[in-house]
Amino acid sequence: MKKMLFSATAILLLSSLAACSEGDSEDTNAAIEERVVAVEVEEAATGDLTIERSVFGRTAANTTTPILIQTPGELDTLEVKNGDQVEEDDIIAKIATPMGKQNIRAPRDGEILNLTAAEGDYVSNEQPFALIADLEMMKLNFAVTADVRKLFTIDKKLTATIHNEEYEATITSISTVPDDTGLYPIEATVSNKNKAILPGMVVELFVPEQQVKDALIVPTAAIIEGNDETYVYVIQDNKAVQQVVTVVETQSAQTAIEGDVQEGDELVVTGQLTLSDGVQVNVVKGE
Repeated sequence: MKKMLFSATAILLLSSLAACSEGDSEDTNAAIEERVVAVEVEEAATGDLTIERSVFGRTAANTTTPILIQTPGELDTLEVKNGDQVEEDDIIAKIATPMGKQNIRAPRDGEILNLTAAEGDYVSNEQPFALIADLEMMKLNFAVTADVRKLFTIDKKLTATIHNEEYEATITSISTVPDDTGLYPIEATVSNKNKAILPGMVVELFVPEQQVKDALIVPTAAIIEGNDETYVYVIQDNKAVQQVVTVVETQSAQTAIEGDVQEGDELVVTGQLTLSDGVQVNVVKGE
């Protein structure tokens, strides 16, 4: 009798636990369905993805011309200072010599650089009095390996970033002889009419290395990696649907993929780390 009573009690207890478990599961599913996540989206597109390589270098004046004096003497009058813009034949200084005063003129248009003498100083003709630099067009100097050198062609226009600003650079010189470091010098030029670029600034040049044609292109921000899978969240009927994809090539902003994603699909690019498959979403911004 005791055994029968114990068995009945156990069955009743297990039934209660099963009912509670089932109720908890239903409550959890309901909570998932009721949860709404705010997300931002962008559309998938088809096209060509260009893979770029970054090359770093330095800016320099496009040309520098030394200002020379014929006869040494005392600097009598100084008409300019470093940074002044002059035109060809402008008088920039007068020097008192045994043969009389000598006018020092600008040999070309440009900006005065490396002027160190002051009025009353003795100046010689053994070294340049100053330099005149062309800063309206700046030179970009790079040194690259033989493999990277193959990516360049004369007159090719590329995007350069200098001090967080983008410029159009034109390749002007590709050396066939390496320098002392074993690298090949590359030169380019950029317009500097607003004088925002100074000599010696770091420049990053973006050189196309290869291209993936007719690919499905998605924002790189949409790509998620986890559990040995790569996937994205596609918006369908106001829900985030997880789709496994394969990355073909990737850039910082865009990635070429293969998978069950179509052109025009809306992919989550912000808020995706808080999602799970089937969660309700509210698109608050995006394409």
